[in-house]
Amino acid sequence: MGFAKECDKAGGKDPGHRRWRFNPRLMLFSGCLLPLLLALGLWQLQRAGEKEVLLQQWQLQATELTWPELVSLGLASGQPVALSGHYGERSWLLDNRTRDGVAGYEILTLFEPAEGPSVVVNRGWLRAPASRERLPVFPTPASEVIVQGRLADYPVPPVLADAGPSPGWPRRVQALHQSAVAAEADTVASKVIRLAGGDQPGAFRADWQPDRMGPQTHYGYAVQWFSLALALLVLTIIASYRKTGADNDNDNG
Repeated sequence: MGFAKECDKAGGKDPGHRRWRFNPRLMLFSGCLLPLLLALGLWQLQRAGEKEVLLQQWQLQATELTWPELVSLGLASGQPVALSGHYGERSWLLDNRTRDGVAGYEILTLFEPAEGPSVVVNRGWLRAPASRERLPVFPTPASEVIVQGRLADYPVPPVLADAGPSPGWPRRVQALHQSAVAAEADTVASKVIRLAGGDQPGAFRADWQPDRMGPQTHYGYAVQWFSLALALLVLTIIASYRKTGADNDNDNG
């Protein structure tokens, strides 16, 4: 056996073994980057926790506070709300909205709560007629209803030019500003309500995109940062072990 091993060494077949070698530049790089990756992961976990607490607070407020009380506390995008009242006669058709490549409108109707300021309700998407000269005809509940949804900003997308609203009702608009709604109501909320789904009273296609920065998104980012930190640690350890043996004896001169 000893003779065979010596023959393998003589023939250059000695695989050698790996031994830890300190690399100052590699350690400096990893030592600076690893704490940063860990800090980013912890920060995302903190943000996720804050979002969860905020969502729980909003859910509690939606069930325990009245609409006027919610308004007095200050409305925020993403906040869930539920209020009773009836739809008004004023509706705006938000132009240039598509679903699955089909042109249409988002129907926004002024809603009169049982108490508190009026609020615009985004009832969802409706397909546009084939002719641009025609506006869609849609039903609106006449009786008192309870609507549920989440608050959102007024739809003021960037447009090159706004030709102004069409005359009469409903009105076709490129954007809807709070000031335009305020001209039709005594008081109006600073946010609009996006209905929670197509099963809501007066809803059309209400398939809104979910909140991209909810708690789950932050948790996903945290996993990514921690995964990068783990990968950096593993690669640093692997790179720090160098192969030693007959072919590496020249390292010592």
